[in-house]
Amino acid sequence: MIETKNLILDKAKFSDWKEMYENVWSRPESARYMAWQVTTTQEDAKLRIMRTIEFQNNHDVYTVYEKKSGKAIGFAGVEKIKPFVYQETGICLGPDYVGKGFGTQILEALIQYCKQEFDAKKFFYSTRKENEASNRLAKKFGFTLVSSEKKIDNRNGQVYELLKYSLDYSFPSMR
Repeated sequence: MIETKNLILDKAKFSDWKEMYENVWSRPESARYMAWQVTTTQEDAKLRIMRTIEFQNNHDVYTVYEKKSGKAIGFAGVEKIKPFVYQETGICLGPDYVGKGFGTQILEALIQYCKQEFDAKKFFYSTRKENEASNRLAKKFGFTLVSSEKKIDNRNGQVYELLKYSLDYSFPSMR
């Protein structure tokens, strides 16, 4: 479990299926910059939460809960690239929870988690070029743009540009 001022990042439970469906998975705005399809039925959401639980059991990926309400409102995670080098695997919040500073709290918590738990020396953050909020977040934390790559969205065949940012932990301050 990872805790921030307003959020808890923890492993999913089956009972989260409805909130994840209503707050995130059924919302096209949430999937806009991600690589997953919108979930269109409650039955599919129940299957998806079972896959999510299984995946989270073996990965540093978490469901994001709002402390105030206890609701499941998104997901986020990290993965090891090589010794002492980690990257976020996606930060996604339901549209009703965007613009509240939660993305900042999540990214800061993930960076600190990797530094404290794994002695990470470098952290990568990727986002689509058109995702202005995500690009502002990278800059807010002092990330440096290290690459840009054309990709194809498997959902619709559209070409997009993926920007990859890097943060060296030797920086004295991350914000």
